[in-house]
Amino acid sequence: MPKGSKRRPGTKNPRRTRADIIQVATMEFAGQGLSGARVDRIAERTRTSKRMLYYYFGDKEGLYRAVLMSYYEKLRAAETALDLGHHPPMEALKILVEFTFDYHMKNADIVRLVMVENVQKGRHVGKLPAALNSSILKTVEDILARGAAEGSMRAGLDAFDLYTTIAALAFFNVSNRHTFRAIFRHDMGAAGEARARRRSVWETIRRLVATRP
Repeated sequence: MPKGSKRRPGTKNPRRTRADIIQVATMEFAGQGLSGARVDRIAERTRTSKRMLYYYFGDKEGLYRAVLMSYYEKLRAAETALDLGHHPPMEALKILVEFTFDYHMKNADIVRLVMVENVQKGRHVGKLPAALNSSILKTVEDILARGAAEGSMRAGLDAFDLYTTIAALAFFNVSNRHTFRAIFRHDMGAAGEARARRRSVWETIRRLVATRP
């Protein structure tokens, strides 16, 4: 082998190995943050080596960015699968709101990656392809345009403002569950309270956009 060349680590299924590493690394970064995460632990839990991890991802930050990429790819793919363009505008918006709330609740451990990245001031997610996350705004723009055209939604609503409001209301149950349970003795993650909160979030959004709240 020529001097200075890299030897490819032995593996029977590189794609599966990479996916397994990302899956384990996702929980490590979500639970420990970027600074607290340990490549040694990820390697041990995937029964691989640090050399293998660095081969696939370059370094710890490269692995972290791959984890972020995987998180947003899965979220956007799930949103696309809703096929909202084939639903009436208000129904499409309701589906999106309830999906967003449910996704955060079902993936609470992983959603904490967003909090981790905010600690990093968004410097890593900002390096991901812009098109990855722009699709959801186009979807909301389409819903609002169709809703305004048929008269069920107010004209002039901003897609970014609306989606950030939806995301904020859904994310709150994950980001503030433990503090609100300690302060107010209400567990927003409990089934009954989550269902009530879900209804409240949709009603808030419906009244925001409807021509006749």
